[in-house]
Amino acid sequence: MTTSESVYTAGEKDILHTSLDRHRDAVLWKLEGLDDEQLRRPMTPSGTNLLGLVKHLASVEYGWFVESFGGEVEPLWFDPYTDDDLTVGPGETTRQILDFYGRARAAADAVITGRPLDALGRPGWRDHEVSLRWVLVHMIEETARHAGHLDILRELIDGATGDHPRTAATGTA
Repeated sequence: MTTSESVYTAGEKDILHTSLDRHRDAVLWKLEGLDDEQLRRPMTPSGTNLLGLVKHLASVEYGWFVESFGGEVEPLWFDPYTDDDLTVGPGETTRQILDFYGRARAAADAVITGRPLDALGRPGWRDHEVSLRWVLVHMIEETARHAGHLDILRELIDGATGDHPRTAATGTA
């Protein structure tokens, strides 16, 4: 992957991967400084919470990147084809979900770095092939969408907003 300065002139794959990583990092930043109750607190009538969104993103990274391209997905303790991947049960720990997201990211990154953008995969739940390029764009959209949800939920919890930490002196990154 490229450095932050060279991403503006990098190749397509590096630009897409860097964009995905930026949104992934924003997702994790939205959790910083919150306690377990705040991470699990249902913030919408449907029960959406910060930690549930991270669990969902881990699940879809495994599905779209790893499963679609023939990789081995770790055994899941929930059904990823139901809303189980958006909820956090009482027996699931914050560390378990964060570690799951880290492993999913690493497995997805291995697929991204190990295949060309034109590589084709077949999601088990679809009847057609997808290119790695398409999956990267889709996962940028998916992660950015949920990072936006996380931003709103975090603002409702403690007022924090934005997609990256601000410095105290200037208010900028």
